[in-house]
Amino acid sequence: MVSAIAVSAQTIDFKGCTPLFEDQLFVFNKASSDANGKGIYITSPVDGDQPCGGLGTCEFKIEFNSAENRWEFIADSGNGDFVNPYLIFYNSGGNATATNPPAANVGTWVENTAVTAGACGGNLTTANSTMTGDVHTSTLAVLDNHANKIQFFPNPVKDILTVSGIKAESYRIYNMAGQLVKSGGFTEKTDLSDMRAGTYIYQVISTSGTVNEFKFIKN
Repeated sequence: MVSAIAVSAQTIDFKGCTPLFEDQLFVFNKASSDANGKGIYITSPVDGDQPCGGLGTCEFKIEFNSAENRWEFIADSGNGDFVNPYLIFYNSGGNATATNPPAANVGTWVENTAVTAGACGGNLTTANSTMTGDVHTSTLAVLDNHANKIQFFPNPVKDILTVSGIKAESYRIYNMAGQLVKSGGFTEKTDLSDMRAGTYIYQVISTSGTVNEFKFIKN
């Protein structure tokens, strides 16, 4: 049985690609989640009445493309239905198992110049854009536990997983298909005896909101 998940921010603030979008702050609200639990975020209003420079209207969505295994930043064609949207950016190398989109410094948000004609000045970075709120801030990797003073053991694990050296509020465990399989309030020892054997991602959400991730094997 899956425990309740601690609720984090449900909005994403974005400013970037100002030559095309003008110098505007866009607020994405979490509209829903897809079949794999990944958030879908849309700007408001979506009624063809949000003025924008190069696109005419600025109505955006951030969602996960399962077929391409990547997060995408898309723009509506102007009628609010996102049936034939424009692909503005796509993220390469970000954590595809996370349920919320990667920040501007996670992976690479690649500019789709076929649509933008290079007006965004290249891929999104923290130098030319801001993306804050309900975004994940770490990549899919096993952290350098010594450098971060975080202890994560044993790995592989049979029953009890121990995580110490961090002040955290909650944890989440995902399978390699990106499905949430276990979550709850954080304690140093997590009982995994009821989980199937396989490879998983363990997320620990610190009291400051930082998300650290570990890949582990359950025997």
